[in-house]
Amino acid sequence: MRTGDFDYALPPELIAQSPIEPRDHSRLMVLDRAKQTICHKHFYQLPGLLQPGDVLVFNDTRVIPARLYARKDTGAKLEVLLLQKLGPGEWQTLVKPAKRLSVGSRLIIPGSGDTAGTEAAVIKEQEAGIRVIRFANDNLLASLGNIPLPPYIHERLTDPERYQTVYSRIEGSAAAPTAGLHFTPGLLKELEERKIQCVFVTLHVGLDTFQPVREDDPHEHRIHREFGIVSPEAGEAIARAKREGRRIVCVGTTSTRLVEATAGVNVLDQSDGFSGWVDLFIMPGYQYRVTDALITNFHLPRTTLIMLVSAFAGREFILKAYDEAIRQDYRFYSFGDAMLIL
Repeated sequence: MRTGDFDYALPPELIAQSPIEPRDHSRLMVLDRAKQTICHKHFYQLPGLLQPGDVLVFNDTRVIPARLYARKDTGAKLEVLLLQKLGPGEWQTLVKPAKRLSVGSRLIIPGSGDTAGTEAAVIKEQEAGIRVIRFANDNLLASLGNIPLPPYIHERLTDPERYQTVYSRIEGSAAAPTAGLHFTPGLLKELEERKIQCVFVTLHVGLDTFQPVREDDPHEHRIHREFGIVSPEAGEAIARAKREGRRIVCVGTTSTRLVEATAGVNVLDQSDGFSGWVDLFIMPGYQYRVTDALITNFHLPRTTLIMLVSAFAGREFILKAYDEAIRQDYRFYSFGDAMLIL
């Protein structure tokens, strides 16, 4: 298995630059793993494609205003993306350009209007433009930052809430769990009326969303940690469904990684819940223990995300589905269309 096995060519015009309105009117490609069939629906048809008793697992993380515009004390301009909070005032960040930003470099994050700015210093260098920065007052970052959109989106987002799920609750992500962007309050209500249970867990999306796999052998790739929380109530709801033979339908790769990573030896007993770091790298060969179905967007080539869905549905089937999506002019990536893999 090589990283190049997860490559494909995408026409640039299929990269969605803005979200569909309303949210649930995006297209939905339905993949049946057992029958190896593909059919085309719309996302608002999802309740009819699921079964009463199914459990949908959502990631309720909320994107923070993680993009900061800064300057060095020399006057050079920089862009700083907050990735993970490591301790009081300390953040792991992705900095552009980072070449001349060494340990000890001092930064100024200017304020505007009535908003005060703050200062910062680099305290650690890591690979690929990663720097650990200590801020003089990181309580100001929420008012100084902007919601970060992925680099392939070039249009301005007029409503920042469109890069949040309607059920987002716990702040901490550097990117949205995009499979959840298709849900509306009305759709969630319809799922409830059909006796489809909605369970919420939290995984704060971090660095790996922004990083392709650079190694030729994906086994050599070191996936970055993300912080996750599964409450005892959520864990027990998932475990009870597994005991009763009901399906667990994960909404997105983030909730998938979390429930698989925290399953433990006995997937039927999750009453203790979980709070901690997750670094599970799912690629073909992985044996899923919890996830029975998956809702996901279309992912960038050569990433851990397309490897995860390939592990679930088979690489050849996924690449066949991606070819079909390109022929049918599906919209790709964060603001694009979705898949339901059964």
